[in-house]
Amino acid sequence: MIPAYEIYCVKYAERPGRRPEHFVGGDPHDAPMPMDYFVWLVQNHERGVLVDTGFDAALAIRGRVLLRKPVDGLALLGVKGEDIRDVVITHLHNDHVGTFYDFPNARFHLQDKEMAYVTGRHMRHNIFRRPYELDHVAGMIRLAYQNRVVFHNGQNDGDIAPGISVHHIGGHTMGLQSVRVHTQRGWVVLASDASHYYEHFEQNRCFPLVYHLGEMIEGFATLRRLADSLQHIIPGHDPLVMQRYPAVSPELKGIAVRLDVGPIA
Repeated sequence: MIPAYEIYCVKYAERPGRRPEHFVGGDPHDAPMPMDYFVWLVQNHERGVLVDTGFDAALAIRGRVLLRKPVDGLALLGVKGEDIRDVVITHLHNDHVGTFYDFPNARFHLQDKEMAYVTGRHMRHNIFRRPYELDHVAGMIRLAYQNRVVFHNGQNDGDIAPGISVHHIGGHTMGLQSVRVHTQRGWVVLASDASHYYEHFEQNRCFPLVYHLGEMIEGFATLRRLADSLQHIIPGHDPLVMQRYPAVSPELKGIAVRLDVGPIA
């Protein structure tokens, strides 16, 4: 029997934005389209797995507003950084790996292709290296030398635990991976930046920060295949997530929602 997990989406930052910034080719409606920043906690009575580690005050740049460090958001759920044993890094962009140091007892799950990407020829070009921080890349290399990085290779080579798996998507970065989780409502897919907003996977539209457009489009089909329905796909940065799912508690409204239960809107 496959175990079921609870999934908590914790908002730690936000920034303003406009629609033309978020689609390849722009958008005919020059309207506001803000972006939220999340980390995700997957847990049951046996284990807890963190998906991504967000950024800290040093990376509150280009209009980003840091609301709380991710580890402080987890503390609101009663989880300490030192208690986390497994962290999935969906990719090494600075808003997804920036506080890895707050999880001193964790091992980090990463795709082979992402490490090759951030240490290879593509980093000669600013268009690819801009969202990365050299200190983060060096930090992950140091963790690999300490045998604290678990490398995965491909769409179907990524069991973290029974009921939790990682799947290579690519597109946004060479080694982007999404996370599939078994819950009480079925298989939920944490897309991360395989789809920044609902509109991306629902309409087959692409976010402009991209390594490979073809992989990004094909990745939407992979998300649909892995999830039990479109309502089981959770985009990586859409403020609608905080509106569509129930708050963990009245005190955490706007901060943390449950994704293992059905949407309320």
